[in-house]
Amino acid sequence: MLPLAALEKAAGEMCDANGSGQSVMEMSHRSADFKPIIEKTEALFRELMDIPPNYRVLFLQGGASLQFAMIPLNLAAAPDPAGGEKTPVTFVDTGVWAQKAAGEAAKYARVVVAASSKDAGYTCIPAAPAPAPGSAYYHITWNNTIVGTKWPSIPDTAGVPLAADISSAILSEPLDVSRFGLLYAGAQKNLGPAGTTVVIIREDLVGGAPAWVPAMLRYDIHDKEASMYNTPPCYGIYIIGLVLQWLKDLGGVEAIAALNREKAALLYGYLENSKNFYSPVEKASRSLMNIPFVPRETAAEKKAVIEKRFVNEAAGAGLVNLAGHRLVGGMRASVYNAMPLEGVKALLRFMETFEQTL
Repeated sequence: MLPLAALEKAAGEMCDANGSGQSVMEMSHRSADFKPIIEKTEALFRELMDIPPNYRVLFLQGGASLQFAMIPLNLAAAPDPAGGEKTPVTFVDTGVWAQKAAGEAAKYARVVVAASSKDAGYTCIPAAPAPAPGSAYYHITWNNTIVGTKWPSIPDTAGVPLAADISSAILSEPLDVSRFGLLYAGAQKNLGPAGTTVVIIREDLVGGAPAWVPAMLRYDIHDKEASMYNTPPCYGIYIIGLVLQWLKDLGGVEAIAALNREKAALLYGYLENSKNFYSPVEKASRSLMNIPFVPRETAAEKKAVIEKRFVNEAAGAGLVNLAGHRLVGGMRASVYNAMPLEGVKALLRFMETFEQTL
């Protein structure tokens, strides 16, 4: 979901943004009309995230998936792409997206998977080990959408720059940016529409890419050009600005965090008392944003029938996108920032009615 207030504001300005006589989609990214839009968006983002002045903010494209490659290319790649010993980087494996990030990094660096929760079905966050000796960075996936886990605290990396994919939990609760070397997020969860990626990078980590790295994949190039080395995703940046303004008007990150905790507590509380459904995630590792739940029924065929019925009947009641990820099945409620408390209450009312039919 996106906030209704942001969508309505965008609709009202579709043909005339800020009195320019143009839609944002028609503006030149280097024009006097677009410049205040991107500047305001960055200022709001810095304010709400409480980003220290020695960190740079970049608006890029390619999603989190492109960052899986850009991070090792800028922080760990060897001067000679044809040979030489690879620089070690430390990863913690907490699911599919952590695996994908490690797979890309392995093309340019020596990946050391220091810990994994794979043996537990990724239903928990493992204890954070010390970084591998000589690591260029330490990578974690902060919130894991598929399995519904989140890091309960920021790991101590003994001075090694901590890089984190925060796509699905950005601005859902306060986060101490100064504990990280680099943060990145696809916008399409809490920030705006798909197509824009936000990177927060400490200044001392900018400029480390060897000469052979293509310009479009270099943080220093994008930083020098203020995210305008090429045409940025202008409309996406504009929508992010509207969402950030909505969040500020709501009371900021502390206010949305309180609401998110209330939403999650309601749903997890229901699941803990349900006779037919439960959360497969260990309590200490539970996500505020993505809450999977599965039938207690153990017979595979009956379980599949229940899941299919639940998703179909929920859609008929106006509750959509509740199917679990294809890799894990079950159901999943994603309660991102813009999901109101009433949305969770509506789901619980449906679940109560549904359970009476089992």
